[in-house]
Amino acid sequence: MPPYAAETLRVFLLDDHDLVRRGLRDVLAPARDLQVVGDSASARTGAQTILRLDVDVMVLDLQLQDGTGIEVCRAVRAEDPSVRGLLLTSAGDDEALAASVLAGAAGYLVKLSNSIDVIDAVRRVGAGRTILDPAATAGAVAALRGRASRLDPPLTPDERGALDDVLAGRTDADVAARTGTTVAQASALVAGLVTRLTGR
Repeated sequence: MPPYAAETLRVFLLDDHDLVRRGLRDVLAPARDLQVVGDSASARTGAQTILRLDVDVMVLDLQLQDGTGIEVCRAVRAEDPSVRGLLLTSAGDDEALAASVLAGAAGYLVKLSNSIDVIDAVRRVGAGRTILDPAATAGAVAALRGRASRLDPPLTPDERGALDDVLAGRTDADVAARTGTTVAQASALVAGLVTRLTGR
């Protein structure tokens, strides 16, 4: 077992394709230190299920029929920031990296990743590490700021403050604490900002 692996990491899989979820289960099954404790096809119910199952690492499809991995990652981490997120995507590196930053995820996996890379990524993230390259992440943050500056209509003061929080890796609960609002209100503000930045 690698030195950074925990005794047993509890993993949740969120993807709206049954075949992908089954494939990930099969990939992770040989790793005795990883236990898939649940899976779902729905963003709508995913966050509460993840929190109920005491998950360590959530592997989240970026695009779901009823939402995105970004919103699920942010919703879970607003309640329990110890849960670590990995986005699963077929998007290009720039889009996947930007989505990871917006989600507060520790990294992303491309759907064509080989088994060893998937297992290693889950272990590293579960051990509290990020798999995002710092220089690439800084570039993604700069690109998101540039994209935000070109939005029409421009960002409101509240959206600008939320953008600063998101790009600094803060959760929706942190945004709520700073603004004196509820987590639900902060999440709605952040969700609107993410939609404007990503077009989703």
